Amino acid sequence: MPSLLTELIKLLNENQGAVSVLLFIVALLIGWVTGIFEALRRKPKLTLGLIPGPTLCTTFNTDKKSNGYEVHRTAISLYLKIANTGTSATSIKNVALGYHWHLRPYSWIWLRRRVMFWTWIEHAFHTLDDFQVTLSDGSLKVYPSLFQRSWMLGKVTDTYLEPGREVNGVVYFEIDESWGGHFPARLGERTRLRVAVEDVFGTKHKKSFWVPVVTLAEAQKFNPAFGQSLATARHHSDSGKRETTA
Repeated sequence: MPSLLTELIKLLNENQGAVSVLLFIVALLIGWVTGIFEALRRKPKLTLGLIPGPTLCTTFNTDKKSNGYEVHRTAISLYLKIANTGTSATSIKNVALGYHWHLRPYSWIWLRRRVMFWTWIEHAFHTLDDFQVTLSDGSLKVYPSLFQRSWMLGKVTDTYLEPGREVNGVVYFEIDESWGGHFPARLGERTRLRVAVEDVFGTKHKKSFWVPVVTLAEAQKFNPAFGQSLATARHHSDSGKRETTA
């Protein structure tokens, strides 16, 4: 054994240049691999939460009928809290909303629409007014929108999130005129919704929430124009077409 150790020491002494080059290459490889893993570890992670207030869902009749069915519309607002708990900065690009249809159980369409798949509203809507509430002292509290400039405050929410930073804002969705069970399924006075927040890297951060179901009158206490975005947009579009035709 001593002779073997002696021979090894002699070999290393005779080839110090080659050993130095080999050690240098190994150090470079270790640094490169370590850098790759460090870069892979550095990524944003968005943690989602809901804040009480204008977090609600309402389905209301439109006084129309289609094939004998009452026509209804649904509007949903979520007061979101989004925190970047990852290790890299990012920006919020989009928020989508998923829901299950309110259907009679144990049918094939129930299995697809209520159990297997979510129906998605791919983009938040703009509202015609700010979300707001009158406090007990008579002052007005205006809730920030996540994407829309405030009509009253003239501010836009900054959705660029450094690690450890969070942002609050309301996102608003509408489901167009429909009938039957095409509205979010209810369990008592709640509905279960799925929120998908997409960052600028294309990653979708998802979480499900139980949201209160209220009347349209209750919802309009937070926004006088609640439930009117699609109808108003369609009215303006039809008016524009009539003017162009004339």
